[in-house]
Amino acid sequence: MHVGILTAPFARDDLKTVVDFAADAGFASLELTCVPGCAHLDPQQYDAAQVTDTVAAAGLQISSLACYVDVTHGDPVERQANRDALRRALDACAAMKVDTLCCIAGRPPEGKSREDTIRDDASPFFNELCRDAAADGIQLAMENWFATNIQHLGHWDLIFETCPADNFGLNFDPSHLYWMGIDHLYAVEKFASRIFHTHAKDTEIRRHVLAYLGNQDHSHWRYVIPGYGEIDWGVYIARLRDVGYNGVLSIEHEDRAFGREEGFIKGLRHLSQFC
Repeated sequence: MHVGILTAPFARDDLKTVVDFAADAGFASLELTCVPGCAHLDPQQYDAAQVTDTVAAAGLQISSLACYVDVTHGDPVERQANRDALRRALDACAAMKVDTLCCIAGRPPEGKSREDTIRDDASPFFNELCRDAAADGIQLAMENWFATNIQHLGHWDLIFETCPADNFGLNFDPSHLYWMGIDHLYAVEKFASRIFHTHAKDTEIRRHVLAYLGNQDHSHWRYVIPGYGEIDWGVYIARLRDVGYNGVLSIEHEDRAFGREEGFIKGLRHLSQFC
């Protein structure tokens, strides 16, 4: 198992800036953001050979491309634009021989349940996309962000029932489960065969706020760098190993208490003791 970074905080920086930081800091891989307008990898204009050569020359690997767009958006025009963006990111994976594309399951449109959105919109789209991805040996890994269609484990069951493709799985992020009170260690065991990639992000529970406002107010928790929240990373990583996962721990930096580079480096230091 190794530690990498999701490059989203570097979206305005060129590839060399991202690669130089990651290599100098001691990271092993990059989860490269691949959306229109991203300065270091725009799926509408990129040189596949240049990207792969630049990353490899620095001693790094690409763990995945990341295109977190809403493919079940309520606006048909926006929905189609997002689906097109995800398809272009899939094409970029094929061009660069990257075997994992990280994405989200879409978000429920206003007035529609997650369950109906999965059945009517997400699964038909992903069934088709998974067939195209399989032709190039690519797997799709959904981040389990709570705001998407796969908020809890029941939704996970449903989306894998309605889109059972072997190359359809998870970019597993324990932080989203933790603050909702869902057992992330049980989820690792139950969905072991679907874990293709992982995010390393921790959760701080602000107990005094929880005691005052209750669990219906989202201000009682926040995302933090691994080691600065409540997740026991030694236990979690051991559980991943136990079910056969030996891939990346990709740090997703959303911790307002630390600067960009500082947060990534502190996360690397904490996770490295378990890898």
